[in-house]
Amino acid sequence: MIMQKNPFLKQYKAEIDVFISSALKEDIGSGDHTGQSCLSNLQFSKANLIVKESGIIAGVELAEYIFKSKNAAFKFKSKIKDGSRVKAGDVVFTIEGPQLELLATERLVLNCMQRMSGIATLTHQTAALIQHTKCKLLDTRKTTPNFRYPEKWAVLIGGGENHRMGLFDMIMIKDNHIDFCGSVTAALTKTKKYLESQNLEIPVIIEVRNNEEIEACLDFQWIHRILLDNMNPEKLSEGLKIIKGRITTESSGNITTQTIVSIAETGVDYVSLGAITHSAKNIDLSLKAI
Repeated sequence: MIMQKNPFLKQYKAEIDVFISSALKEDIGSGDHTGQSCLSNLQFSKANLIVKESGIIAGVELAEYIFKSKNAAFKFKSKIKDGSRVKAGDVVFTIEGPQLELLATERLVLNCMQRMSGIATLTHQTAALIQHTKCKLLDTRKTTPNFRYPEKWAVLIGGGENHRMGLFDMIMIKDNHIDFCGSVTAALTKTKKYLESQNLEIPVIIEVRNNEEIEACLDFQWIHRILLDNMNPEKLSEGLKIIKGRITTESSGNITTQTIVSIAETGVDYVSLGAITHSAKNIDLSLKAI
């Protein structure tokens, strides 16, 4: 097992509540007419969540929270925890509750878990490639709109780490920011003044494209991390020699499962990979009445 319960839900409960409410409204709308035509909330039924292909399961804790957010009367019995390796035929959980609300909530649970399990599986596979190095795998903001929190939760379950959640919890100065400001020095000087004027204490990451920009960063030892963008292992190694461990480093840009090992072996601290969220294949799951 990679990971059991983590504090993600507690930390982002308000955002996940908004997501669940919006997603149920999107799906149910004015009412589940299919369910209303032939089912009753006065009658309770059971169903199993069944795995149909191998992978890393994710979203069990979220599934329980979704069901109980819909109706506290639901009885949820987990048989397999988040982060576990699963195979076809495994039963992840049993849910018992009002028929109508059970099936009205089913699709949201399946959509979340299938997507989250796919991300957790790809994250686990990718992180395993570099586990012999000190390098840690990060996600990015390349997530599905309005589904970012479950996707980033899945990254944690799969053994990766979260980058910034959004534009609000970290300053990340990228190439366009630098070009609009005129230079790395100008961008960082303005950033420092902004942080002081707003009394903000949030991490600052700056993206660099060449050795000259790296050297300019070294005059600002307060920055959190230098992101070496779109550099092959040779260029990355050159940059790391200039930094000499004085500031934490990250590699990003067009990194694939074919290139990630050579990147990680340079000694860079982090590698960020958008593909673990935007290119993961869903894991097939099914909810079946029992």
